[in-house]
Amino acid sequence: MTDLTVHPDNRFFRLPFLFDPVRLADDLLVCQQLDWPSHFNRADFSGRWTSIALRSASGSEIDIRAHPGEYADTPLLAKCPYFQTVLSQFQCQQESVRLLALAPGSVIHEHRDGNTSYEHGFFRLHVLIQTGSEVAFRVDGQALPMAEGECWYANFDLLHSVRNDGLTNRVHLVLDCRRNAWSDALFLKAGYDFAAEQRVHPHSLELTRQIMAELARHNTDTARRLMDKLSAGQTE
Repeated sequence: MTDLTVHPDNRFFRLPFLFDPVRLADDLLVCQQLDWPSHFNRADFSGRWTSIALRSASGSEIDIRAHPGEYADTPLLAKCPYFQTVLSQFQCQQESVRLLALAPGSVIHEHRDGNTSYEHGFFRLHVLIQTGSEVAFRVDGQALPMAEGECWYANFDLLHSVRNDGLTNRVHLVLDCRRNAWSDALFLKAGYDFAAEQRVHPHSLELTRQIMAELARHNTDTARRLMDKLSAGQTE
């Protein structure tokens, strides 16, 4: 099932964050006082899959679509201090930010989300708020060993699915972000293979120069390692 154009190390991985599950759950309780709309893509799931927005294109909590455009915080985010703390950890442009809940006995069928991979300058992160051993989250046929409080990246251009055979809602905080030098350094630390990306999805020379100039400005050991990776990818 593996997409041969994606290096195995770049399909999914845990990022070096660990958030407080109790404080995540406290803010979730605030959000659960509202009615959450059903996910708009009915063909992708069976059962009940709902969402509420912390950032949306219209600024409304019930605008749960992730589409190109300008994004704004919703009034709900102002009521959730710990979610604000979580979002502040990501030093990059944030677009749609939603809570997604999959009810017990529900299934998100195997599907792909186009252009939702780091190679395309975009990345989607999942922060786990409520889950359990009976939840199976699969990407490219592999089950991800996710736990509450963790943050995961996955390439959702690949086939993925979720099944909740537990007794409670599975709830994730999902952030759609734009790639920058900060996220490149973060992904390098997490094990992302930039040389493999360059072989399959070569950057334009100008974009590579921009990334390397920004990394040189930071002048850290991590930035220098990433510059070496990008240089290797250009020459292999």
